[in-house]
Amino acid sequence: MNQKIPLTGTTYPISRPAGSDDVVAVRGQRRIRLAEFQGDAIALAARLPDHRYILNVCTDRYRFMVGFAAALLRRQVSLLPSSDAPAMLEALAADYPDLYALTDTFQPRLRSLEYPQMLGGMAASLPEIAETQPALILFTSGSTGKPKPVPKSWGPLVRSARAAGKRLGLSRLAGATVIGTVPHQHSYGLESTILLGLQNGIIIDAGWPLYPADIRAAIERAKRPSILVTSPVHLRALVAEAGGMPEVDLILSATAPLPVALATAAEACFAAPLIEIYGCTEAGQVATRRTTAETYWRCLDGVELHEKAGSTWASGGAVDGVALLHDRIERIGAGQPGPAMFLLGERAADLVDVAGKRASLADLNHQLLSIPGVQDGVFVMGESDGQLVARLMAVVVAPALTSDAISSALRMRIDPAFLPRPLIFVEALPRNALGKLPREALLLLAGRSPGEAQGR
Repeated sequence: MNQKIPLTGTTYPISRPAGSDDVVAVRGQRRIRLAEFQGDAIALAARLPDHRYILNVCTDRYRFMVGFAAALLRRQVSLLPSSDAPAMLEALAADYPDLYALTDTFQPRLRSLEYPQMLGGMAASLPEIAETQPALILFTSGSTGKPKPVPKSWGPLVRSARAAGKRLGLSRLAGATVIGTVPHQHSYGLESTILLGLQNGIIIDAGWPLYPADIRAAIERAKRPSILVTSPVHLRALVAEAGGMPEVDLILSATAPLPVALATAAEACFAAPLIEIYGCTEAGQVATRRTTAETYWRCLDGVELHEKAGSTWASGGAVDGVALLHDRIERIGAGQPGPAMFLLGERAADLVDVAGKRASLADLNHQLLSIPGVQDGVFVMGESDGQLVARLMAVVVAPALTSDAISSALRMRIDPAFLPRPLIFVEALPRNALGKLPREALLLLAGRSPGEAQGR
């Protein structure tokens, strides 16, 4: 193992103090207790190669959790890129030469350690981790450009997970199982499944169900109470599922704006309250609201907002230092006691100007998705080549519609200046595992010739 460095200052446990018989995870019907998790983490830590950076690509959520804990024990920093595309991983390996991967099924093209089938670790308590120890480097999604690294130390991650547990009232959901449809290798999935579970004593489902039938099976298999961690993209598919979905006790949603109509449908579908989380990779989770009942957001305990030069910055919570929020924030009751509250405006980068008229991409996307027959779709502002004005385009999944039908429907909903030119038909949008759409992938689709782009 790497040489141990004495811990100074505040330290935090990897998991909350609990009895060794407490269940921390479930894989299928098998329940994994705290003592086994601790033994697995110590045994895996002894097998990790002596490198500074680890790329944990285990698809099994429990194995990822063990790998994350083992890396902390070895003082290794987990890199969590926004994509596992070969080009992304090659760039990552070039930027971080002392990098290796921990794998179970996925095999990236870099030096790797396969997660052992049998660890056989001896149960032992895990040492606490210094709050200042570097734990992660997250990477932005690339939806607005090249992904940027965002380092995170252990202390802010723990404080944020505990603040989220308090806000969500997890003390009233003792023994709950958290089921995630989102990847654990990204900020939201990591915070709201792995860290939320470890720091609040709830059970983590090791699976990663993606399709409605798999999600239904995971919910039916879990003992109540249960928590569904998901995204608007998944919710849209789930509420449309014939026969409905099993009840849960709490729904969490993030990664994209959630229309009130969809939140209302989701609460009815699952017979549970839905809490929307506002945050970003740079800041971590910042605030929550119950979308069906609140228009304002309330910051998590420990998160503070600051205004500077017309922008809003966040500090505290999961923020290491100070992070810029890319949305327009309107403070409510500034200076009042209690958590900061705000209304959320449009993201600055989402505002588009066409012929002197302004609109937000979020609203344009909402209008596009409201057209019957449009299964998925997004507007994108193209790049200017310095001579021609950038064009506003749209990419849609609408197998039963024509370009004329969609354009006619849009004319009833938006100013004609914002009609997309061209309108591109595809079988599926190039969404990543969080449901986000990297800008480069959209521009690649939009780069087709006008005849090919119209499609019909």
